[in-house]
Amino acid sequence: MFKKLIAESAAKSPWVYHINTGSCNGCDIELVAAVTPRFDAERFGVKLAGTPRHADIVVVTGPVTAQSKERLIRTLEQVPEPRVIVAMGSCPNSCNVFKNSYAVEGPLDKYCHVDVTIAGCTPKPEAVLAGIVQAAEILKQKRRDMAK
Repeated sequence: MFKKLIAESAAKSPWVYHINTGSCNGCDIELVAAVTPRFDAERFGVKLAGTPRHADIVVVTGPVTAQSKERLIRTLEQVPEPRVIVAMGSCPNSCNVFKNSYAVEGPLDKYCHVDVTIAGCTPKPEAVLAGIVQAAEILKQKRRDMAK
């Protein structure tokens, strides 16, 4: 009985962990704007997690740089299954203007499976909320599949 109650409660309140892998901070600002009272991501149950070990959804901003690659991989290994990876902005998807830079190791999908892509440079808070809600739905489906 309690396991079912806990599972249903967790499904309604996904925790999001944010990783900056070398962005210009434009996407970071929009992510923070999405959780402020004006856009209120908490109405969908979304809370920011302080550690990857408590996260359900991981939002990655920026191209994967040589300096952040190992930290990204270690952090993603700490996130429990099932997890959803969100690539926010143009940089984690295509490296944008940083493509072919000596310091950029490549797009995010080179290192992990990306479940949701939020397009834009920088995406608006409404797009961020839509992407996180989509990620929460994918997370629910992954949890149902694991329960089978």
